[in-house]
Amino acid sequence: MIFKTKIQSPPIHFHQSFIVPFQTSDEADRMKDTNSTANRRWAKCLAMLGWLVCLTGCVSPLTNQPWITPTAPPTAGAPANEAFTVSPVTGETLSPPTDPGEINFNLSDLDLGNSTASPTTPAVNHSYNQPTAYAPTEASASGFVGDLATTPSMNAAASQQGTTAPYVARQFPSDPPPNYSPPTVAPPSLATAPPMTGNAPPPNYQPPPASPGYLPPSASPGLGSGLPPATSTPLGPPIYGTADGAPMLGNTGIAEPYAPITPNMGYQPGPTVREADLIINGFPARTGRIMLGGAVNSDAGITGQLTIDERNFDICRWPRSFQDLFSGTAFRGAGQTFRLEAAPGTNFKRYTMQFADPNLFGYKPVSMSISGFLYDRRFNDWDEERLGGRLSFGYRITPDLSISAGITGQRVDMGGYDPDNTIPQLKQVYGKTSLFSGELALVHDTRDSPIQASRGHFFEANFEQAFGDFDYSRFELEFRRYWLIAERADGSGKQTFSFSTRAGYSGDDTPIYENFFAGGYATIRGFEFRGASPVQNLPGQGDIEVGGRFQWLNTLEYIFPITADDAFRGVGFVDFGTVEPTSTLSSKSYRVAPGLGLRVALPMLGPAPLAFDFAYPVAKADTDQVQVFSFYMSMVR
Repeated sequence: MIFKTKIQSPPIHFHQSFIVPFQTSDEADRMKDTNSTANRRWAKCLAMLGWLVCLTGCVSPLTNQPWITPTAPPTAGAPANEAFTVSPVTGETLSPPTDPGEINFNLSDLDLGNSTASPTTPAVNHSYNQPTAYAPTEASASGFVGDLATTPSMNAAASQQGTTAPYVARQFPSDPPPNYSPPTVAPPSLATAPPMTGNAPPPNYQPPPASPGYLPPSASPGLGSGLPPATSTPLGPPIYGTADGAPMLGNTGIAEPYAPITPNMGYQPGPTVREADLIINGFPARTGRIMLGGAVNSDAGITGQLTIDERNFDICRWPRSFQDLFSGTAFRGAGQTFRLEAAPGTNFKRYTMQFADPNLFGYKPVSMSISGFLYDRRFNDWDEERLGGRLSFGYRITPDLSISAGITGQRVDMGGYDPDNTIPQLKQVYGKTSLFSGELALVHDTRDSPIQASRGHFFEANFEQAFGDFDYSRFELEFRRYWLIAERADGSGKQTFSFSTRAGYSGDDTPIYENFFAGGYATIRGFEFRGASPVQNLPGQGDIEVGGRFQWLNTLEYIFPITADDAFRGVGFVDFGTVEPTSTLSSKSYRVAPGLGLRVALPMLGPAPLAFDFAYPVAKADTDQVQVFSFYMSMVR
């Protein structure tokens, strides 16, 4: 394949030229450092000639171009044509063209891998940093192939007999020909080169070998030499393409003439990755608290509250001195929870102790909880006291979904009535009875707040199998759903609509104190506490609330802001449902109670708002006890 390049007749100024550089062998590198003294006179002559040319302005555009790569003048006594008819790469003899405007060469004549020649020791001109002569001991000529750039006038002079021409060059025109189209085939090395990661060099990268005895020139390249400025970091060989990293024609090694040439930087080592220890000194926030408060409500009367809560408890960190005990370092640091609560009241007393480990096995999502309790409650028809404990294990499947399994044992002491003059259900449980049960629960909770939720839902399914003095099964299901209707741009002023439902069924051997009851602010408003439950009449004593083994309770509620600071909010609601002795529903005992309420949020009183509700039953049983107003108020500090 023959490439032809047209060179226009002088005088002409070229705006851009392209060079096909070839990497020299070790022999060529050594040419640069030998016999420099013998050619110093030629450097002086060429410098004076260059100044004269610059003054005349004939070649002033060439002195500012980076592509000019001249060679040194030939040595004294050498033939004129021998100075520029020897390839500096292969050492072959080159024949000048007959037509000064055309340079022909054949790609098959480029033998870059042949290093069997025995070139003579060349003379080197350090001013131009180019060899001045090469031994013509290689194969026959193959046309002009060079790595130096020059002007057409110099080529024309070089083609004439007896003309001394210090430059030999191959020159492309500054503008592409009309029928030229850039190649679309990517260099094969791009497709086959392995990907590079990080700052590591490619697998096929080899640093250039250093030539024996080679010393870089101390002087900077002269003006118009065409050499790039000296850099402190040596450039590595190109990964693909031509010798200078430029795009090439196919896989020929010849530079694409009209593609922009960017300098190939080769492999540049990046910053070294270094590791260092990061030490963070943190101090935990306040995790323990002592709370003192009280509550009053329409269901349980007046109740006080004293709570000791530690959320960073460590049961294994016992105090080793009195200082540890009083400085707060004892029993802390493991992320466990310990809680002591005492809530004495007029109608209700509760004392509990609870220990919980949210991550029982390190960072595994397995939790454990151990609790003990003492309940004492006075109902309308009996007094009930429970003493027991519970052990449970939980597993967090997702942040919202969890399962748990536990076992509960308790002793129930029933009193406050005459066992000889009462109904059979109360006579059966009079005194102390033992009740044990195993539980399985599944909880899915996506609410944005457990106290005042506005989005998400809460779902819980619970199965319990009781044994001991009573043997029965129990199943309960609860679901709550919250919808955010509107809110202000800052997130305040939320209007929320919610729906909740609870359903449960218990077996035939369920004791009376484990039955379902309804009535009050926590179940169906508009009724007294447990006033919407099945009753059994006892002559001489009236109706006794016995509850039922089936329940289905529902609530629709809409909450809206009244004031801009959300301190006061209004509530519209409808409570409906029933509790039945069996699973059979009856329209005569189905309860429906719509109403309105007020919520008052005072941060100084605690997170739970004050609740005041007014409800009037529109459907009820004949034995139900109506209570229009119900409330709940608490304060915790």
